[in-house]
Amino acid sequence: MRKSRANEFLEFASARTGPLFRSACLLTSGDTHLAEDLTQETLGRMYALWGRVARIGNPAAYAQTVLVRTFLSHRRRRSATERPLGELPDRVAEAGGDPALRIALLDALAGLAPK
Repeated sequence: MRKSRANEFLEFASARTGPLFRSACLLTSGDTHLAEDLTQETLGRMYALWGRVARIGNPAAYAQTVLVRTFLSHRRRRSATERPLGELPDRVAEAGGDPALRIALLDALAGLAPK
């Protein structure tokens, strides 16, 4: 990308990041982490196509369209992989487990011959 186009994109991104983020927050029902990801993905897609996008009449509207389509793609992927649980488990397993068992296992592993 030529330097002038890159500068044009930087100006566009600086001006539109806030409004895109607010729109993404509305789409995600306030999930700011996902909104940041969607905003970043939108700007990345806009950068890749900036040569063509800069020539259209309203790149801000195009960015909104890209944002919505990115959100919908995310929702489709998520719905295929994530399933909500009916109830939370009563107790979460401890991250470290039993320290004595861990030490015994590490000692046993240290005694094994290398391959």
